[in-house]
This record gives sequence, structure tokens and C-alpha cells, in this order.
Amino acid sequence: MNVRPHSLIDSVDADGTFASAFAASPTPMVLADAQREDHPIVWANAAFLALTGYDWEDIAGRNCRMLQGPLTDSDTVARIGEALAKGAPFEAELVNYRKDGSWFWNGLTLSPVRDANGTVTHYYSAQADMTGKRNLEVAMTHANQDLGRQVAEQTADLRAALEQKTALLHEVDHRVKNNLQVISSLMLLKARRTPEGEARDALNGMAERISALSTVHRMLYSAGDVTRFNFREFADEFVGDLVAGIDGDRTVVNASIDSMAVSAAMAAPLALMLHELATNAVRHAFPNDRAGRIGITAQRRDDALHMTIEDDGIGLSAGPPNPAGFGRSLVEMVVRQLRGTIAWSETNPGTRVAIRVPLDAVSLRDATADPVEEAPQWEK
Repeated sequence: MNVRPHSLIDSVDADGTFASAFAASPTPMVLADAQREDHPIVWANAAFLALTGYDWEDIAGRNCRMLQGPLTDSDTVARIGEALAKGAPFEAELVNYRKDGSWFWNGLTLSPVRDANGTVTHYYSAQADMTGKRNLEVAMTHANQDLGRQVAEQTADLRAALEQKTALLHEVDHRVKNNLQVISSLMLLKARRTPEGEARDALNGMAERISALSTVHRMLYSAGDVTRFNFREFADEFVGDLVAGIDGDRTVVNASIDSMAVSAAMAAPLALMLHELATNAVRHAFPNDRAGRIGITAQRRDDALHMTIEDDGIGLSAGPPNPAGFGRSLVEMVVRQLRGTIAWSETNPGTRVAIRVPLDAVSLRDATADPVEEAPQWEK
């Protein structure tokens, strides 16, 4: 049941069209008299009665605060009072109660109705049951919280697994480094007890190569990121050791190495390349106490490592034959397996080796998959 609105509405709705439309609207609506004490309800439509469970006789002449209860937010109620006192519109969602005591979230809109003089004579209010929306929001909040907890737990598990993997890789590199050092020491010991000749030279050469690989694993072990290798740090240490073992007044080594991180899988191949080319230049470019210079550069350009090793020595063609050597073949094999390119050239005087290797190159494959070619005459 509902009653006709106040005569103010009747005066602009002589044929009852608006009143009939409001009465039949599915949107709960109520009208309160702003000029009477406590703003009593003077009209409500059937949708409002259905929402609240009240009959018209239960609410006629009463204030809408009858819908409030224990869960109704007092701050929102206070803001409603302030809006009414100012004659201002107001919107909010708050908990209201039905006649049977059940509560629901009420989406409330208050609109002042003014007369020709601008005086607020009534307050019109539209309602909406927002309980489903609120329940969905709560469910989504809980779901997001559960998801957040699951993500946090999985992240913690992944972090722990990564830490374990990192610790394992550190341990592997540490053990490999120790084992390589032992092997290198054994080979050097055997070399000292081997008569001078090709066998001793071969043992010393292999010991040096193994020592270079040991240095790589030591650096990987000490690095914070076991998946990346700082090529410049290795090159600086290698060149320092190389210079320390030669006569600096006779042979000058200049190195310019850019700081660049490469994948750990590329560390050993790059170390072998640098070791072979630099040590070959030191040992074979300047025979008979010839003085000279060696230049080593490594730069990152176009996502690739560009490395050159050049000297002003006797050149490739003038080198003495050495059928037992395989350094050049080793370098060329490594470059191919890293999908790179290598160019050897005579510079008159001297030799220049230019290498380009993509920095996303795959790791070194099994050497048996790419047989070593016959070594050139000059190699050690």
C-alpha cells in the first residue's frame, strides 16, 4: 500500500502520471516532509515496502531512521543529518534493517525537493539493495587476500629453491675449481719429471689451460649471480698473470676490455679463446729475444663480443713448424660452437686475429661432435 505524495507534487502532476509512474517503479522510493518535525515519511511505493518488509501503516509518519540498527555506521548517519540540515543532496551505502530484523546494504540517494522560493519542502529518497554487490566485493577481497597469500607462499618457495640452487651452483663451481687445480698441479708435477721435449711442453700447455678454466670457476663461485660471468674481470686477471711471467722491457702487452656480463655457459669457451691466442702470441711472435707489442681488445657491439688479439711479431707464415700443436684448431672449434666468426690476417709485421661471438651464444658442445682439424705449423 502507498499514499499519494504531498500536494506540492500533486500541483505539478494534476493527472497523476508521475505519481503512478513512481508508485509502479521497481526502484524503492520514499518521500519525507522536510517542513514537519523529524521529517516524517509521507509516501512510499510498493518496491520500498517489499524491500523493507513493512506495511504502509508501519512506516507512515515515522522517520527513516527506523531502518537503522546495530551495524549501521554512525559516521554515515551523522553525514546524513548534516546534509539534511544544509538542504543538500547525499549518497551513501549503509546497513539498514527490515521489519523481520534481517539486515541489508542500502544504496541510499537523498534529493531535496524545493518550492518556487527555493525552500526545501520534502526529501525524496531512492533505495537499492546492494547486499549482493557488497557480498561480491567481500568475496573478491577474500579471494584476493587468499591469492596474495598463495603468491607470497609460492614466491617464498621459489626464492628458497633459487637460493638452494644458487648455493648448489656455488658449491659445484667451488669443487670444480678445486679439482681443476689438483689436476693442473698433477700435470705440472708430471711435466717437471718429464724430459724436455714435446711431452713436457704438452703437459705444461694443458696445465695452463686447466688453470684458466679453474680461474673461471673460482670467479663464478665468488660472484653473486652464478648465471653471469664478468669477462673483463677474468681478462684483467689473466693479462696480469701473463705480464707477470714475461720480460716487460722486451714484450709489452696492452689490453682494453669492456665490462660485460656473459652467460656462465660461455665463460669457459671465452677463457680458452683468450688464453690460447694471448699465450701463443707471447711464445711464438717474438723469437730470438725479439722485442714487440701485443694488443688485446674486447668490446660489446650489436649484442656481440668483438675481440681482437694482434702483435707486431714475425707473422703466421714465418713461424716454425710444430706438428704437435693444436691451439689454433681449438680456438676455431670454440668459435664455431659459439656461432661466431674468426678471421686470421698478416699485418706485416705481425698477426691479427678478429673474433665476433654473439652474446646469446649456446654453451660449448661436446668436442667429439666437431672433430679438431689438423693443427697449423706454428701452434703450441
